[in-house]
Amino acid sequence: MGVAADRRLRAVAIASLAANVGIVLTGGAVRLTGSGLGCPTWPRCTERSYVAHGELGLHGVIEFGNRLLTVVVAVVAVMTLVVVRRAWPVDRFARRLALVLAVGVPAQAVLGGITVLTDLNPWVVAGHLLFSLALVAVSVALLHHFRTRRDGDGATVPQPLWALVLGTYGAAWVVVGLGTVVTGSGPHAGDIDAPRTGLNPESVSQLHADFVFLLVGLTVGALLAVRAAGASDAVRRAALVLLVVELAQGAVGFVQYATDLPIALVEVHLLGACATVAAATWLLLRARQGNVITNERYRQHPL
Repeated sequence: MGVAADRRLRAVAIASLAANVGIVLTGGAVRLTGSGLGCPTWPRCTERSYVAHGELGLHGVIEFGNRLLTVVVAVVAVMTLVVVRRAWPVDRFARRLALVLAVGVPAQAVLGGITVLTDLNPWVVAGHLLFSLALVAVSVALLHHFRTRRDGDGATVPQPLWALVLGTYGAAWVVVGLGTVVTGSGPHAGDIDAPRTGLNPESVSQLHADFVFLLVGLTVGALLAVRAAGASDAVRRAALVLLVVELAQGAVGFVQYATDLPIALVEVHLLGACATVAAATWLLLRARQGNVITNERYRQHPL
């Protein structure tokens, strides 16, 4: 495969990642501005119209804008699938990832419709966000595949290190999941009349913070372990980037909690959730690729 073809494949993977992060952020803007029911029904915006009109006001414009962005995400997903399927030689793994992204768009749209039809049930809204973050992870996997498929397999990852990286990845998803529960228990419901989870916001926030500390601890452990195991620069950088993202995300989370959840900071925190999922996925895939050598080999051939 030529350089131009490689660039096209990487470009569509980056576009998929950007589009899926974008839909998360615009969805967050819908919720944070109280526009979750700006279009009160689905798939139409109202019973008689597919588009927002003047009577719905700014909330209708914001909600309808988020729905329009779904069309952009769909176009990017289809374009990605077409480019990947036309690439030669055949790359079945990339095709499967691209198909997941393409199928994920209508599934995401339907789940978004269910959130509207259930009057923004907080658990459905949380599921909608987590599904979007899962598509972010798939986009990262596609980009990683195109960036590293020429690198070779390398040595086998030591099992204890792989278990630590896998545990770190799982903890990252627990943290993100608990974050959606915190939001579902707090003031940003997406609409003034939308239901809450009924859980105590302070208790859920403390549980979320506890798992953040666990995640940071696991990431520090993973960073030290990959250094001790003689990891390649790529694996070490992936672990370091994840740690930096977590620390930045934790700082934003602390400030937003201390300042009564201002909308702008909550949106930044949502971007941080995307970055956390992306960085954790990249570390998982880097380690899985086998770019770790044994201590004995490291002593013989230091990096």
